[in-house]
Amino acid sequence: MLAALGDPTRLGIVRLLADGRERGWGQLQAPVAKSTLSHHLKVLRDAGITQTRQEGTRCFVALRRDDLDARFPHLTAALLSAAAADGTGQHDPEAEAHT
Repeated sequence: MLAALGDPTRLGIVRLLADGRERGWGQLQAPVAKSTLSHHLKVLRDAGITQTRQEGTRCFVALRRDDLDARFPHLTAALLSAAAADGTGQHDPEAEAHT
C-alpha cells in the first residue's frame, strides 16, 4: 500500500477520492497520458486502495476508505494529512476537468 502511494500522481488521485465520492475515469484529468493514468489506477486497485466499478462502457473509481481504515486504523488519514501539509500530490485532477 505504501509503495503504491509513493507516487505523487497516485497520491493526488487518492486525495481527490478521499471525499468519498465515486468518480468516472474521465473526471481524473491527471497531467499524464491516458495509458499512464490507467497504469496508476491499476496500481491503486491492485494495492487494495481503490475499487473500480464498470457500468456499460464507463468505469468508476472510489477510495476503499472504510476497508483501509478497518485494516490500518488512522493510516489513511495520517498519509493524507502529511501529503496536504507538504503539498505532495497536490495536483487536483478534478479541477483540471473543469478548465
